Amino acid sequence: MTHPLMPKATAVWLVENTALTFGQIAAFCALHELEVQAIADGEVAVGMQGMDPIAANILTQKEIDRCVADPNAHLVMTKATLPQARARAKGARYTPVSKRQDRPDGIAWLLKNYPELGDSQISKLVGTTKSTIASIRDRSHWNIANIKAQNPVSLGLCAQADLEKQVAIARARAGTTRGGAAPAEPLDTAISETREK
Repeated sequence: MTHPLMPKATAVWLVENTALTFGQIAAFCALHELEVQAIADGEVAVGMQGMDPIAANILTQKEIDRCVADPNAHLVMTKATLPQARARAKGARYTPVSKRQDRPDGIAWLLKNYPELGDSQISKLVGTTKSTIASIRDRSHWNIANIKAQNPVSLGLCAQADLEKQVAIARARAGTTRGGAAPAEPLDTAISETREK
């Protein structure tokens, strides 16, 4: 059973405004029955503002009346009417500010180790623009002197599974397999060697 977000404040309001038993309030608010009794006696939560569970859409007056009529009944919260999270929209992935300076290093590593990856695939993996990828590829990036190729997985720019998936797609498009005309070392080996450095 779920409990109210502010259990003591809810218990204060229920003690002051209803004829529910201490046991019913304690069970609903996930408090001990003696604590609810202490709230009623003014020993606990002195001066605490009660939170109205009806106004907060946690309980209905009908539910409170039902439990007042039957001391053995338990209060049941109303179903949450919170909006559901929307699916993430297609498009550029957000990269935290602290990781943005690592993007060029990750792009350089991908270009060096997996030249078969397309610009759109690198853009999805690292969360960058095609113009940035092109400027690193042709070495015209404004900070090219300070770029050191580093694995984007170890930098935290993408997940290992995403990288493997994109490399597999790129190799399939190019008509190669791991043993074919692809880079000499397999993906797993290249990544594990980068992590050891």
